[in-house]
Amino acid sequence: MMRCLMSLPPLSRASLTITAQRSIATAAATKKKIKKSEEKKRAQFLAVKREKEKRRTRSDKEFEYKENDNHVPVLLGEVIDVFSSLHLRSFVDCTLGAAGHSSAIIKGHPELENYVGMDVDPVAHAKARACIDDLMHSHSCHLKVHTFLSNFKHVKPLLAEVDPNFFNSGVDAILMDLGMSSMQVNNPERGFSVLANGPLDMRMDPQASLKAEDILNSWPDTEVGRVLREYGEESNWHLLQNKIVQARLRGGLHTTGDLVDLIRNMTHGTRGGRQGWIKTATRVFQALRIAVNDELGTLEKTLNACFECLAPGGRLAVISFHSLEDRIVKQTFLKVIETGRGDGDADEEERFGRDSRNSEEMWIKSVVQGRNGRILTKRPVTPSEEEERLNRRSRSAKLRVVEKV
Repeated sequence: MMRCLMSLPPLSRASLTITAQRSIATAAATKKKIKKSEEKKRAQFLAVKREKEKRRTRSDKEFEYKENDNHVPVLLGEVIDVFSSLHLRSFVDCTLGAAGHSSAIIKGHPELENYVGMDVDPVAHAKARACIDDLMHSHSCHLKVHTFLSNFKHVKPLLAEVDPNFFNSGVDAILMDLGMSSMQVNNPERGFSVLANGPLDMRMDPQASLKAEDILNSWPDTEVGRVLREYGEESNWHLLQNKIVQARLRGGLHTTGDLVDLIRNMTHGTRGGRQGWIKTATRVFQALRIAVNDELGTLEKTLNACFECLAPGGRLAVISFHSLEDRIVKQTFLKVIETGRGDGDADEEERFGRDSRNSEEMWIKSVVQGRNGRILTKRPVTPSEEEERLNRRSRSAKLRVVEKV
């Protein structure tokens, strides 16, 4: 190569040298540009991550996990902390599930006199009742246990049925875990799972009349679109709406497999990779489940009712699993304590150390003070990184707590 260059006239050698230098300079500039672009993307990613961290308080609680556990209650240690400093005479679990949270509270509070639990799902109610009965037999305590197969929207009449004095003295602690239990998701016949074929049911209460199948095949197309847009926050809601209407002409959608196939065909070749359809399907299933069970409308009314049922100093803890639920919990808490503002920023803020109990309750980081109560979680508590790693269903969980004064 060098001999070839030397055999060229001086002018040609100079031209080749300049061209080579330019190529090297261009390659270096391109490499530098790519590196700068990657650094910019990483900086943007970290900025978004920091912003998310600002809006929550990640738990540093050690997560206790056993591989043989059939049900792992989300944020269990954090829920225990919320009520640990209280002398509990009464405790209400509005969402029994598998009774994981309730069992821990009963064990940790031997002073407890009245326990009330409810669940609209008969399978969950029966399993929870059996679990609590076993716990009662092993601990032989004086606790009065009342469980109801009922929706938590009936919390006030149910408490009146247990003891009319509840409205005079109030309840010391109330818990609402808004997530679905594993037994519901893992049963294909319930229609909640994206990954298992089953009927398009999605009813929490098997006695209810409305099913997801009814919405997809019978509701006006504009209403179907509204459900997908408002409850699923799905950007492609209009395209999905049209595909669902077209499916009606071919006999309709009757199984979760039918709906998943429609979504997979619609999202084929779009961004998100091979598994991109799962995210869309998850949003669609969420939207239908919310509509079938009127989850959001029921939630706001129940939060208000629960706060009214609290005794002075009593606490209401709520675990939500998606932004729609969390927004309602946050805004309702601000309303019930009467901060005078509804934008999430309180007029007063108490920080760690100003509250005499904060020395014992390390989980309280900042408090929003109102006339009727105070929010003990200005930023929601989220699972520790360890819990998120070991229990993937906990990743979107957010815990908010309000205390009545």
